[in-house]
Amino acid sequence: MLDTLLNQLNEMGTELVRSLPQIAIALVVIIVTAIVANFAARIADGLIGKSSLRPSLRNLLETLVKLGVWLLGLLIAMIIVFPGLTVGSLVAGLGIGAVAIGFAFQDIFENFLAGVLIMIREKMRIGDVIECEGIVGKVEHITLRETHVRSLSGELTVVPNSLLFKNPVKILTDEEKRRHEVVIGVSYDTDLDEAAEVIRKAVSAVEEIEVEKGLDIFAQEFNSSSVDFLVRWWAGSTPRGGWESKDKVVRAIKRGLDDAGIEIPFPYVTHTFKERVPMGREPGEEV
Repeated sequence: MLDTLLNQLNEMGTELVRSLPQIAIALVVIIVTAIVANFAARIADGLIGKSSLRPSLRNLLETLVKLGVWLLGLLIAMIIVFPGLTVGSLVAGLGIGAVAIGFAFQDIFENFLAGVLIMIREKMRIGDVIECEGIVGKVEHITLRETHVRSLSGELTVVPNSLLFKNPVKILTDEEKRRHEVVIGVSYDTDLDEAAEVIRKAVSAVEEIEVEKGLDIFAQEFNSSSVDFLVRWWAGSTPRGGWESKDKVVRAIKRGLDDAGIEIPFPYVTHTFKERVPMGREPGEEV
């Protein structure tokens, strides 16, 4: 048995010595591959450097270029060292391995692919305020697997890219201006045409709104104690911009209606009773 083991070791040593030229050539191929990969990455960076792609997407493309060159170089090196291997057998082996890895890491690859597609599309840039599945906040960072969304109260939410890709995303800051609205009520004895004109003048005087984009004032509803107007205007698209414009619009409407003597009523409550309610001491009643 010892002789058999020694013979096998001797054969392995002999085979290794015979393979030294192929191993040396394979090492040269690997060194050349490293040089070509870096050179190809620089060329790719120069080609896409002038584009408007996100930095993370540029890094992805450079990584894919390097990966492609390395796969080709390693494939050539393996064929040199192991002449019995063919391109077809290696590709088949890589395909089976890729399927197995894909099933094992399905969620990771799903988020990765969603991240690539999010980076490719033009919408939802860094700094946009978005709303998706109850998540509202500013986009701070987009990676290949997740997106960082900072809520309006300061908390950071790490959102899987697949969630943002598979569900509707409302981009609140896609345009510089968006429409805001408020409901204001006036008493039933008010001349509605006069009230609408007062509201229009008051809102038009607010500097933060875009009067050119339109100002809507609609008598909307007969409420329990008032006739309600729906007032719509255009102002900054950020949440703070909307709150600031709404604050000034409400103040301006209140001031304008007060100056015009138009009442903004509060709800009235009327109580009815089946029996007479005594309002004071009846005659002859003991104290």
